[in-house]
Order: sequence, then structure tokens, then C-alpha cells
Amino acid sequence: MLNIALDIFLERGFEQTTMEGIATCVGMSKRTVYARYEDKAALFKAAVMRAIEQYTVPRAAIEAVATDDLEETLMAVARLRIANLATPVATRLQRILSAQSYRFPELFHAAFEQGAGPAIDFLADLFERHTASGEIDVAEPQRAAAAFLGLVVGGPARLIVSGNMPDESEIETRIRFATGLFLNGVRRR
Repeated sequence: MLNIALDIFLERGFEQTTMEGIATCVGMSKRTVYARYEDKAALFKAAVMRAIEQYTVPRAAIEAVATDDLEETLMAVARLRIANLATPVATRLQRILSAQSYRFPELFHAAFEQGAGPAIDFLADLFERHTASGEIDVAEPQRAAAAFLGLVVGGPARLIVSGNMPDESEIETRIRFATGLFLNGVRRR
């Protein structure tokens, strides 16, 4: 029901979606839907939170792409995040969050914390280790991790959500450029 509800909210918008319309689409009575969700906002929040859970890449999956080489690890994390953003669930989620973030700011924050959180935490730990080894100099690992993800994933994410999926060679070129730019900024001099 939550997946169908999210599709309906995305197709019709929050204002034009009705509990009755959702009930009809999922083959339930309106009473049954209201027994589970007190109102349309509660159903919307549940549908979006479910999409956030489906969208989140767990830290273990991020750690699985790590190597001993910092640059290769950063590029692998970027590839993983971009591939995840290109999934139908993630695309739908980004679109609905963009449209409704003013009404449900807590969902926007939850999507960032849960969606990007594992990658940011992994990268912050990675930056701390490589700073301790003397390879890079990152004073604020959490901020640097968020900045790296914004730099490497931000542009492709906007293209993907807008329906203009870049080809693999363009994504790879962007990843290499952004990773190199980031590393040139944090390497010890």
C-alpha cells in the first residue's frame, strides 16, 4: 500500500491525492486505510519513510567497496551513491521530497540523515584515518565528507531526478574530475 500511495502522491501531488483514491487503488475500503493512518499526512509520511528505508545504502555495503587506495575508495563510494540515486525508488523519493519539503521539512531532513548518513560517517572515518597517516589534512571530517558527496554526487543527482540520465562515460568523467578536485584541496602540502 505504501508504494502505491507514494506513486499516487507523486503522480497527483499531495493536494490532489485523496484517501479514497488511494483506498480504491489498493483495493481497500477507506475505513481500512483510516484505521492504519489517521489522515493523509500520516499516510504520506509513512510512504516517504518507507521509500527512505528502501533508498538507504547500509554502511556495510559502502565498506565493501573500500580499498587501501584513498582515491579509488572515494570514486567507488561516488559510483555506489550515484547508482543508488538512479534507482526508481530513489528517483521517486527525490522528486516527492523536492515537491513537498516545504510542507514536511522533517522528511527532507530524515532523507538526508538516513540516505547520506552512512556514506558521510564512512567517509569521515576514512578522512580521519588518512589524516592520521599524513596523506591528507582534513580538520573537519564530517563537513569534508558532506562536501565531497555534494561535489561528486550533486550534479549527477540533479540530472537523474530531472529524467536526464547521463551516460556511464559522463558519470565516470564527473566522478574522476570531482574526486581529483577534492583530493587536490585536502592533500598535505
